[in-house]
Amino acid sequence: MTHHGTKKRGGLKKLISLVTIALTVAALVKELRTPSGERTWNGKVANVVPYDFRMPTLARARERLWNPDAEHVVGPRVFGVGWAVNAGKVAAVAKEKAGLGSAR
Repeated sequence: MTHHGTKKRGGLKKLISLVTIALTVAALVKELRTPSGERTWNGKVANVVPYDFRMPTLARARERLWNPDAEHVVGPRVFGVGWAVNAGKVAAVAKEKAGLGSAR
């Protein structure tokens, strides 16, 4: 029995970890190169990957993780680098597909 599949998955996990670390460092460098009065601690790395290093709030968590009225299913994380799934939007889309949604 070979363990090639396990090695590949382990390699992919390491690659994802390295990419995440690199994006986090890039976001921090971007903020630290910005004059202190102009730092927002949120934005995008390479105009693609969102980041947010502000203290998380309940309102922001609700907006990004449970917002059935949001435009997209995937959006910026509440804290950190990358994307999060908006479970509220997923539930709303599932209800709509099942014919359970209310007419708007």
